[in-house]
Amino acid sequence: MRRLGLMLGLLGCAGCATATRGLADRYNPETGRYEAPKHELVYHLPVEDALMTTRYLFEKDRYAVMEKEGGLMMFTSFIPDVTPPERYYIEGKRLGSRQALVRVFRIRYFQEGVSAPEEPGRSKGQLPDLAAFSNVPGLEGFRPAQGYRDLAVEQKLLELLEMAPALELVGGNPPVALDPSALGEKGETPATPLAPACGAPVENAASLFAAGGVLLVADPLGTHEVPSVALRMVCEATAQGLPVTLALSIPAPEQPLLERYLSSDGGPEAVRQLLSESAFWRRTYQDGRSSRAMLGLVEQVRRLRVSGRDVALAAIDSDKARGNEREARMAQHLLGAQAKRPQAWTLVLAGSVHARTTEVSWDGDYQPMGARVARALPSVRFLDVGFQRGTQFACRYNVWSEGVECNVFGISPGPEAWQSSKQPNGVHGRLYLGSLTASPPALMAPPVSSEKSP
Repeated sequence: MRRLGLMLGLLGCAGCATATRGLADRYNPETGRYEAPKHELVYHLPVEDALMTTRYLFEKDRYAVMEKEGGLMMFTSFIPDVTPPERYYIEGKRLGSRQALVRVFRIRYFQEGVSAPEEPGRSKGQLPDLAAFSNVPGLEGFRPAQGYRDLAVEQKLLELLEMAPALELVGGNPPVALDPSALGEKGETPATPLAPACGAPVENAASLFAAGGVLLVADPLGTHEVPSVALRMVCEATAQGLPVTLALSIPAPEQPLLERYLSSDGGPEAVRQLLSESAFWRRTYQDGRSSRAMLGLVEQVRRLRVSGRDVALAAIDSDKARGNEREARMAQHLLGAQAKRPQAWTLVLAGSVHARTTEVSWDGDYQPMGARVARALPSVRFLDVGFQRGTQFACRYNVWSEGVECNVFGISPGPEAWQSSKQPNGVHGRLYLGSLTASPPALMAPPVSSEKSP
């Protein structure tokens, strides 16, 4: 899937630009114009990975790429059929172990003794320090004289780095031993049960509540916002007297452990018992389904039940099956949970592919869980998510190490999921969540990266 994301992002020429905008401008959907950006993009990954991806971007378009000492500066061969001659200069900056800047410039050469013309509208932030080019392979009779940002290329880089699909790891992902220190001190159970942290109702969500209805909410897991908005909808629906079943992407064999926890006092010993006996929360590779925010959602369901609300929790995923077999089992588990409480409103949190109620375009034989459930029930609705650029804890395939890496990554929406600063959060055709923030695994272990995919 990661390789597919890379290939899709590379369609088209790396140096192409339209005649209606400057290369140092980026399209602003809020104004409908191409404008110079007002801030830099900071990528949440090592600068070496970002530069390797940049190199891949150019080499796929048949550019030769040369590195300067230290590896944080790169130059390409000359851009074909461009006069005066131009080449790319790539500058990387390390802001932290997993924070990086990457700037892509086009460098224009002029003949020796010929002054470069002034270019109005070029800000200093769009120009590199030309002293950096003293060691650039030259061109007889020419010198590098002008440089400006090529944000069309930088946009392709953003798509590769922050629009890659997250992986859900099933099968071959065994649990690790529980480190008691990961759960903190035992502590005591509060004498008075804690109230659920419902928060404000979700704007326009009430129109989705219906007895017997099923709402599938798609992605992105591994964030604080998705479990939070799910809790707010469950709170509002149950406050209206509507029974609710909350279905989560937790393997169905975990259901007895969840039921025991929901019947407990929610104290540290109950949490310890749930996590220590669970294979799901202790997996070697923790993806967004087992985030701290998701475990917090389980606890909030327990509190709602203590307060008298009619809410059930259903684990609908599979721990071993893949592909269509997994989709079939998820659909079977979801339909079984709905059949047990046919008058309840069923809210489902699942990855975007699983939640879709139509077939996917890239594989005519693949049938998502949502499509299977929609054929069996008349009242199934699908709600996609819109958001702003942020972070997500996820597992992704790393093409450089040829393995899976689970960590905090930047996440940017595609055009269809993009949320403007003027678009309020809530249900407005999509479920808009604002800027996303990563939620790490409930049992936070050191970031995991495999040499080979499990």
